[in-house]
Amino acid sequence: MRGLLCWPLLAWLLLLQPWEIQLQVAGPRCHTGPLDLVFVIDSSRSVRPFEFETVRQFLMGLLHGLNVGPNATRVGVIQYSSQVQSVFPLGAFSRAEDMERAIRALVPLAQGTMTGLAIQYAMNVAFSVAEGARPPEERVPRVAVIVTDGRPQDRVAEVAAQARARGIEIYAVGVQRADVGSLRAMASHPLDEHVFLVESFDLIQEFGLQFQGRLCGKDLCAEGKHGCQHQCVNAPGTFHCACNPGYKLAPDNKSCLAIDLCAERTHGCEHHCVNSPGSYFCRCQAGFVLQQDQRSCRAIDHCSFGNHSCQHDCVSTLAGPRCHCREGHDLLPDGRSCRVRDFCNGVDHGCEFQCVSEGLSYRCLCPEGRQLQADGKSCNRCREGHVDLVVLVDGSKSVRPQNFELVKRFVNQIVDFLDVSPDGTRVGLVQFSSRVRTEFPLGRYGTAAEVKQAVLAVEYMERGTMTGLALRHMVEHSFSEAQGARPRALNVPRVGLVFTDGRSQDDISVWAARAKEEGIVMYAVGVGKAVEEELREIASEPAELHVSYSPDFSTMTHLLENLRGSICPEEGISAGTELRSPCECESLVEFQGRTLGALESLTQNLAQLTARLEDLEDQLANQQ
Repeated sequence: MRGLLCWPLLAWLLLLQPWEIQLQVAGPRCHTGPLDLVFVIDSSRSVRPFEFETVRQFLMGLLHGLNVGPNATRVGVIQYSSQVQSVFPLGAFSRAEDMERAIRALVPLAQGTMTGLAIQYAMNVAFSVAEGARPPEERVPRVAVIVTDGRPQDRVAEVAAQARARGIEIYAVGVQRADVGSLRAMASHPLDEHVFLVESFDLIQEFGLQFQGRLCGKDLCAEGKHGCQHQCVNAPGTFHCACNPGYKLAPDNKSCLAIDLCAERTHGCEHHCVNSPGSYFCRCQAGFVLQQDQRSCRAIDHCSFGNHSCQHDCVSTLAGPRCHCREGHDLLPDGRSCRVRDFCNGVDHGCEFQCVSEGLSYRCLCPEGRQLQADGKSCNRCREGHVDLVVLVDGSKSVRPQNFELVKRFVNQIVDFLDVSPDGTRVGLVQFSSRVRTEFPLGRYGTAAEVKQAVLAVEYMERGTMTGLALRHMVEHSFSEAQGARPRALNVPRVGLVFTDGRSQDDISVWAARAKEEGIVMYAVGVGKAVEEELREIASEPAELHVSYSPDFSTMTHLLENLRGSICPEEGISAGTELRSPCECESLVEFQGRTLGALESLTQNLAQLTARLEDLEDQLANQQ
């Protein structure tokens, strides 16, 4: 509140004269705005009786220069030494005469000097609404004038800072032995306007002269420290801020806010209302234009401008013109031209094997030897042959967890084209790293769904790459009848599929050869750093049909077609003797019987025809 006060101290100019003369010649009072003024008087034992009397006269003379009243200046007085005493609070008197009577009856406390305690009392009690101070929302300036002659016996800096933070403007008046450092710690800023030091109590009137010169009659707006954003308006002893037209004062009573006419919702704008000082205007969203009524909006028809260059159709959008192609066509990258749609590339056709575009649609094809299913997308499963398939999956550290998930998904894609059932294809899974673990044997699951679920549940092992150990486990255990493999007498093909991404840390030659000796058809799938020589050694002959390789895990799905055609045995091409239907054998025998009978009949007819030809030749010869 620095500089917010202008309260009359003209009487202090006369304090250099005897008190009686001052009362006679005191000039007109300096009428100010409302003010709450509390005097904090040091009455410690260091203040001698005649010095305290000088302070008493100083206070009474000052009262005659103030415009005292409930709606003008309210005055309170407290004195302190080792304790604090309220002489009279702010709301006690409304006449200077009553205040003067109380000051005359004032008796010094004559003890220590607890200035910090006095400031605490003034802040919490003297300037409280209960004691007569105006409420903070009325913005009435609060001023404390501390008069002391010595060094405080308690701390003053912290409590004075709290008082200033609460809006109390503090003037510190030191007499004789007063500590300048303490005065500066108590006073408000700027210090040169709030700290006064006089040599003796006889010269305290000099404070009145300086005080009057700083506070009474100032043009507070002219000082430029008012903080008003727009306008500063002077008032007696104070000022207030005002705003330019179209603005209103903010809650801080200094800043100005534009009057929000749009918030009143009477503007009638269809899209957006934009405030301007004292007014408003309407604005449309992007892609719209304001109508003549300056309130409603209509969409901009960008196509009507005729410069869209669309080959087929132009569609106007909020962002501008967009070209659209007719049914069966796709928009080219230039955003304007169209071409006939390749439905196989442009849609998720779902064809299992091959998609062929035909006009405005497409159809699915299956490889030779397989038929299209009723859904028009999938091909019949590998039902011609029965297989016991064991998959060996590399779970070494080099594979890494994210790639191991891709491997599991790859295995499930192989399962998708198999006819998994107890009487059809059986699938087992073995994982290997530095050790070997059977994840599930051949005879455990009877449906593809169960197998795929079990594959997804497999946990990554990590560590080394013992491919030879895995091959031995496969030969000795995985294809045993105890693990679910069918007896050899049934001639069910046994297929081993080894999946690896690197060089084996043990020897593979013995058990790779043993597997093939046992009649197991071996396939080797390598990824990344897999060694070609090892893959060929693992796989059956010819290697071109039994070895597959992919540079990385993300692109290995292209191997599926090769494996599909290899693992799924075709009619008459199998790793072993197929289980054939007895009906098929009987039909073949019947067909052979009918064929032999027909050939024998033809032979007999041919013999008879030959004999007749010979007879005719003889007759012709005799006639000649």
